[in-house]
Amino acid sequence: MQAFREAVEAWDIDRVLSLMTEDVEFRSPVVHRPYRGREELGTILHAVSRVFEDFRYEREIGADGDRDHALVFRARVGDREVEGCDFLHTDDAGLVDEFFVMVRPLSGAVALAESMRAELEKHATQQ
Repeated sequence: MQAFREAVEAWDIDRVLSLMTEDVEFRSPVVHRPYRGREELGTILHAVSRVFEDFRYEREIGADGDRDHALVFRARVGDREVEGCDFLHTDDAGLVDEFFVMVRPLSGAVALAESMRAELEKHATQQ
């Protein structure tokens, strides 16, 4: 998970996506349906990189060689502090095939949902 962590902390989205399977499933903390594939995930991650401020991982759970990992993070969305966790599962080749995020507190999740909606709408109108 070191490569994933370094890529996210650098907001190197292309590198993050290179660590994913083509059909990676991403589950958001604020959207009901899962997103599938690198392209959809790339759109989400680019928006997240503009929404999260002061993002930092604080802890990693899972041993080297395990297929399941959790990366605990803190960030700010506007004036709201959030803490959350990225949960990752890897396939036999070591690529991430499942990625989901949980965020708390509720006020932070609401701020994240509102900011992400605005970013994604802006992205849609620029296309």
